[in-house]
Amino acid sequence: MIRIGFSKDVHELVEGEPFILGGIKIDHHSGPKGHSDGDCLLHAIAEALLGALALGDLGKFFPDTEEKYRDYDSQLILKEVFEYIFNKGYEISNLDCMISLEKPKLRPYVKEMRNNIAEILRCDKSQVSIKSTTHEGLGFVGREEGIMCEAIVLLDSTEFSL
Repeated sequence: MIRIGFSKDVHELVEGEPFILGGIKIDHHSGPKGHSDGDCLLHAIAEALLGALALGDLGKFFPDTEEKYRDYDSQLILKEVFEYIFNKGYEISNLDCMISLEKPKLRPYVKEMRNNIAEILRCDKSQVSIKSTTHEGLGFVGREEGIMCEAIVLLDSTEFSL
């Protein structure tokens, strides 16, 4: 049995905030603002995993009203969500992600992000796709006011694995 999940996450970019994406610290003058560490990509992936099993959104599991999640490492969020999904009998078939961001350019970081995410999700990096695009100066992404990440995941049931 297969299940598909999709999610989109958006964060404001704020001068002086650390820029963490895909669990990787990126050198840039601004970064995503968030209750946790603001890792927009890992949030979108975690929520897509939850959506594949119709479990609700990320805020249901990691509410931004709880102080214990302030500055929380999003790699831990993704690990916890994946463990929950895995214990329900599912594993990653493939993951496809799109990052919308004007600057910084992400190509130098994509390989490391893919490796990091594949390790968290206990899959091969060939099952993890990360692409990025600009908005050609249009909208909040184009004006460098924010970042948007989208993720779609295909899960396979481990029940039928050999």
